[in-house]
Amino acid sequence: MAPHPRARLAAGAAVLALGPLLLAGCRLPVQTPPARTLAVPGEWRGEVEAAPQAGAVETGWWRSFGDPALDALVTQALASNADIRTAQSRLQEYRARIDVARSALQPALSVGLTPARARAIGPFGTPVEATTLQGNVQASYELDPFGRLAGTLDAARLDLASQQAAADATALAVAANTASGYLNLRGLDAQLALARDTLASRSRSLALARRQFEVGYSSRLELAQAEAEFRATAAVVPQLERSITQQENALALLLGASPGPIARGTTLNELRAPAIQPGLPSALLRRRPDIAQAERAIAAADANLAVARDQMLPSLRLTASVGGYAHSLPDLLGSGTTLWSVGGSILAPLFDAGRLRAQADVSASLRDRAVFAYEAVVRNAFAETENGLSAVQRLREQLEQSEARAVATGETLRVAHNRYRNGYSSYLEELDAQRNNFSAETNVLQLRASYLAAHVDLYRALGGGWGAAAPARTAPAP
Repeated sequence: MAPHPRARLAAGAAVLALGPLLLAGCRLPVQTPPARTLAVPGEWRGEVEAAPQAGAVETGWWRSFGDPALDALVTQALASNADIRTAQSRLQEYRARIDVARSALQPALSVGLTPARARAIGPFGTPVEATTLQGNVQASYELDPFGRLAGTLDAARLDLASQQAAADATALAVAANTASGYLNLRGLDAQLALARDTLASRSRSLALARRQFEVGYSSRLELAQAEAEFRATAAVVPQLERSITQQENALALLLGASPGPIARGTTLNELRAPAIQPGLPSALLRRRPDIAQAERAIAAADANLAVARDQMLPSLRLTASVGGYAHSLPDLLGSGTTLWSVGGSILAPLFDAGRLRAQADVSASLRDRAVFAYEAVVRNAFAETENGLSAVQRLREQLEQSEARAVATGETLRVAHNRYRNGYSSYLEELDAQRNNFSAETNVLQLRASYLAAHVDLYRALGGGWGAAAPARTAPAP
């Protein structure tokens, strides 16, 4: 006996009511993210007197040093560096991935032509040869009721945003490395100039010691000591020249150029040390491109996890085709037999030996690792800023003391030289004064270059620089 119509309606309603439950059973459970362990500090640690102020990032922060040659070098590096060009190429790849993901949301259209020549046995037992041509146009479209395809597109967009932040981080690193390399080069230039001036002074001292030895006023020991000091200073010159060549070649590679000489501009003593103004550490979260990259990587990994979970849901596809069938091309284009079909399909996974669930677990693991990486990047950002602030302050203090020492050793050398020249002391006293003064002046130049380079490191730690409501004041390095 056939079921009553009301019974059929009740059964249909029951199926419709169970539909969402069945679909919910297809979806994998949500993998919760790991617990947060990051604590953002409220202020800078220690006795740091100056900290970066919140504000917009200075895109041309290297101009604060006041050297047109440095500006030109950084500009060239940002245009021609191999790492930056690679990052830009990677951006093109991820833009293409967005186009691939977007295409899945659009209908697909294809055209086909199938010619065939066959020989078969006819109804009377005789062979029959026939030529057939079949052409068709097919269209297909996948519905997205559960948002799986849209989620794939969102994940691709977030991946592109993460890669854009990575490209910004690469540009920041290239600019900072170029600036640091140039400041180090100017420091080596200053040391070379000092070594050559000192070598000329040692040459005069050696000539004086030789004259006094020849007239019997001093011993051969003092002459040998003067010559030894001259040779020691002379050995410093080629050592510095070698270091300068290596630094120039390293800069050339950063510029994307062949190894060769590098144009110079402002001297080390004329380079300005950018001013630093007070601010809060929370501004780092909006400045550093590596933090932005890590944050967007979490969002992309979470979107990919949602897509992996949606793979368990059914996919709905509509298809349609229209074509013709004939025994020759004119018949196909003219009065061939018309063929058409319209249909749809629902495909839901039933058994895959745990493949989809394992893929979701992989995506969840990638999401968790992105969270861990984000926390590590943020902690590293605060550590680098603490180090940069401390380096700027401590190197300035150290530089001031070294400059005072250089003044004192210079006065000691002057007095010792006059005493030796007038016969009141041995050459050993002047020799010690020469060594101490050369060491002190060399140390001043090294510290000045390190002090300026510490500002570059601080710029790098802050994600490109710091801004202020009023123009930042600049002052010469002490």
